[in-house]
Amino acid sequence: MDYKTDGKDLLLYQEDLDLDQTFDCGQAFRWQKIDENTYSGHFLNTPLTISCENREKHIFRLKDTSERGFIDKWCNYLDLSTDYSELKKRFGEDETLAKACRYAGGIRILRQDGWEALSSFIISQNNNIPRIKGIIGRLVEHYGGYPDISQMTSETEESLAYLRSGFRAKYLVDAISKITAGEVDLKRIADMQLDDARKLLRNIKGVGPKVAECALLFGFYRTEAFPVDVWMKRALEKWYPNGLPDCVKGYEGIAQQYLFHYIRTAKEEK
Repeated sequence: MDYKTDGKDLLLYQEDLDLDQTFDCGQAFRWQKIDENTYSGHFLNTPLTISCENREKHIFRLKDTSERGFIDKWCNYLDLSTDYSELKKRFGEDETLAKACRYAGGIRILRQDGWEALSSFIISQNNNIPRIKGIIGRLVEHYGGYPDISQMTSETEESLAYLRSGFRAKYLVDAISKITAGEVDLKRIADMQLDDARKLLRNIKGVGPKVAECALLFGFYRTEAFPVDVWMKRALEKWYPNGLPDCVKGYEGIAQQYLFHYIRTAKEEK
């Protein structure tokens, strides 16, 4: 990674980053593609517009971004301290993962806020991406930004009717209640044993295995978490009936992102 300021913007030189593969893969729901090379979105309530200026040279423009803002927020959010080239080399020990990494080598994990990721994936259950974005958009509009838990303590299933989120509203209310009461301490999750963190999150009504794994991976950067949906079940049955290869140990969640994109979109897999 390298960068420099350019007026009010910041230019980032970063291999292993593709905006479509990273922002439009279902790991975050507050990013919108505004033209062929540009996305606009938020980390919590800090906005960002980012464009790919030169694909061959891997140059990205972060608009209206200071060096301090980049270092304090976006460097971590885009997981720029992780060497994805080295990870892909490691994953390349497995034939299928080598293909998946070549196919979509620009995927990165977005290191999101724990509460935003957890609540977003509660909303995502049995839902499609346009509807998920719509519900989250109404939540943000209502609060004037993504609300933290302290802002939502008085919410009820009825008061959340404006979200039009259906059965998911009661799960959000249960999450708020248990976190506020200290039954689920989000601050502990990053350092807990993974199975203990899973059990803790699954104390929340409506948080099953997939939602828990997504929250752990995208909200708490537990890279060993491994979300499984119908696509990943298919991938596991097809390529890994005896379990994942040793080369992904500790980074199962990052490997999952490559495999997920590959099995969903690669023409040879259709």
